[in-house]
Amino acid sequence: MSSKKTRTKTHKMNQIVSEARQDRARLEKTYRERALKMFPKLCARCGREFSGKKIRELTVHHKDHNHDNNPPDGSNWELLCIYCHDNEHSRHEVAEAYGEATPDHEREPSSSHRPFADLEALLKNKK
Repeated sequence: MSSKKTRTKTHKMNQIVSEARQDRARLEKTYRERALKMFPKLCARCGREFSGKKIRELTVHHKDHNHDNNPPDGSNWELLCIYCHDNEHSRHEVAEAYGEATPDHEREPSSSHRPFADLEALLKNKK
């Protein structure tokens, strides 16, 4: 194969990858903005609150790990701080490696893990 053809193929491949990354960034921006409007600015795991510049540390986690599943009601999302988000994905990867991966939406809810249990009381106290 000539070097000109190789360069053309490489250029086309780079262009496709670049467009895919731009599309992903646009998509992430839209569902992130929607999630930040829908949910309290709290990490759903550790309960840490975020405001101001720190909001950038709050990420949108897809419960079923499918970034294309973005229902308008946000039912596949939860806001996690960057530390809890990394931990969630690490746990998922380890579980997959051992053949134990169970999607979040199929897991039994933990009775001890209730990050928004007293949210209504907190919101009433702020008023």
